[in-house]
Amino acid sequence: MQRILIVDDSRLQRRIMRTMLERWGYDVTEAASALDALDHVKANMPDMLISDWMMPGMTGLDLCQKLRTLAHSKYCYFILVTSKSEKAAIARGLEDGADDFLTKPVNASELHARIAAGERILAMQDELRDKNQVIGDTLAELQTLYNALDNDLIEAKKLQQSLIRDRSRRFDTAEVSLLLRSAGHVGGDLVGYFPAGPNQIGIYGIDVSGHGISSALMTARLAGYLSSAEPEQNIALMRTKTGQIAPRAPNTVLAHLNTLVLEEMDTDLYFTMALAVLDLATGHLSFAQGGHPHPILQTANGKISFLGNGGMPLGLLPHASYDACCLQMRQGDQFYILSDGVSECPDINGTLLDDAGTERLLLSLDTAKGLDKLDLLVWKLADHASTTEFPDDVSAVLLEFGAIDSRSAS
Repeated sequence: MQRILIVDDSRLQRRIMRTMLERWGYDVTEAASALDALDHVKANMPDMLISDWMMPGMTGLDLCQKLRTLAHSKYCYFILVTSKSEKAAIARGLEDGADDFLTKPVNASELHARIAAGERILAMQDELRDKNQVIGDTLAELQTLYNALDNDLIEAKKLQQSLIRDRSRRFDTAEVSLLLRSAGHVGGDLVGYFPAGPNQIGIYGIDVSGHGISSALMTARLAGYLSSAEPEQNIALMRTKTGQIAPRAPNTVLAHLNTLVLEEMDTDLYFTMALAVLDLATGHLSFAQGGHPHPILQTANGKISFLGNGGMPLGLLPHASYDACCLQMRQGDQFYILSDGVSECPDINGTLLDDAGTERLLLSLDTAKGLDKLDLLVWKLADHASTTEFPDDVSAVLLEFGAIDSRSAS
């Protein structure tokens, strides 16, 4: 039952209107002034309020304005009763918050029609309020789920970063430094290194297709195949007849990984990879490339060369083969494995850095060494992109040969 408050300084007018409304089944309350009405609505907001415009003291229009300033979750449908018929007066009433008008003398049929219209509007408002409540509850639930997921992703990022135990390590005649910067909480890039027997080390860079959790899970799986802590589980290593650990040929490792992914992993993901093995004693470096950006050699005199023949990404086609490549590193040479997050980083106009830009970037890092060089690479890349929020994961392996310093060998 709708509750209606009648506000009029005329007792007779209140009684006439009350009689009609109660006959139609409404719960009716009266107020003899706008001030009395305000006290009433503050205590118990009605569904509708019918007020005379012209009253001593506070007018019906003033009452309407006051009503609209009250903080209340419930909406009160306001009808002004007036002898005014000018359009300007009616427009002013609507601007000040009135919902409808009745002209004196009040006609029973018109009153009933106005009330019925108000009921329809209030019903729609109630429905809208209920739907908004459902939406609000749903958004609150989604926010709770999002917060939980966000916390899980933060922990996942910590776990993914833990795949890189040490960002830098010195070997007898070389130093390896790593960079891994995900575009989101977690990413699909992976970089690493591992001892590969006497005087041998392996380095690799991996970029799994896509972004997010599925790609990150794939990198975790691949990290297990290239473990530095468990040589027996590292498919890039083997035991010789004498029982020593030795590296497998990088192109053979890529072909084997390609088969493992296709035969043992039920996934649509694929990945690119570059794998290299360095002989610390001679400087001989062998490597293979599977769809990954070309490895880069920067000689001691600053000359930069992009190496390799490209190759097929891993996890796409069975029986894929990969080229065996090699080079001779000399004192002061540097070997890079970079992800496409570097060469394909766009500037504010969408222009990619590309190979020429990558070469300029590396040349600008000439005075830095090790991790400082990779950190400077990120800063320079941010200058190019005009943002530190890169659209893709950025990863890098830097192998510096013959860069002996005062630090002890590991």
